[in-house]
Amino acid sequence: MQTNKTPPASGVPVLSACGLPSNVVIDLAKTRVQHTEEEWRAKLSVRQFQVTREQGTEPAFRNEFWDHHEDGVYLSVCSDTPLFDSCDKFESGTGWPSFTKPIEPAFVGEHVDSSYGMRRVEVHCNVDGAHLGHVFPDGPRAQGGLRYCINSAALRFLSREEYLKWISAPRKSS
Repeated sequence: MQTNKTPPASGVPVLSACGLPSNVVIDLAKTRVQHTEEEWRAKLSVRQFQVTREQGTEPAFRNEFWDHHEDGVYLSVCSDTPLFDSCDKFESGTGWPSFTKPIEPAFVGEHVDSSYGMRRVEVHCNVDGAHLGHVFPDGPRAQGGLRYCINSAALRFLSREEYLKWISAPRKSS
C-alpha cells in the first residue's frame, strides 16, 4: 500500500463509473475546490464538517451508508467528486461503508495517520481535501486485498440512473 500520495500535476485520464476508460482528462491542479472555514460550515452539516474538515469519525452502525445496497455512485459531499462505485462496495462487518477501490485512484490521496496511538493510512479527496476515512490491508483478497473504510458523512449517493443524468447535464463555466 502506498502512502503520502500526491495528485499528479498534469492531466489524469478518468474512468467512467462502470470502470471503462473515459475521454475526460482532469487536471487536478486546476480543479481544486477550496473554501474558507466559514464557507465549509455553511455548505456542510455539523456532522459532515466534523468528519470531512476536522478528520472526525462517525459511529459504527449508526451512519447512512453502512448497510446501503442501492446501485450507484458515492461522491464527495464537499465537491461532488465521484469517489466510489457501489459495484466495489462489500460487507466488511465494521459498521461503515467499505469499498475495494476508488473509481479513480488519482481522486483519493493517502497519508499515514498516527493519532490515538495507532498507525493507520488516512484517505482524503484530492480535489477538495475532505477526510474520508482509512484504508486497511484486510479487504477481499480476490479484489486486491484493500478495505477503504469510509465515513458516510463524507459521501453523497446518486443512483446509477441519477448519476448518468448528472454527468451528462450541461455545466456552467466558472
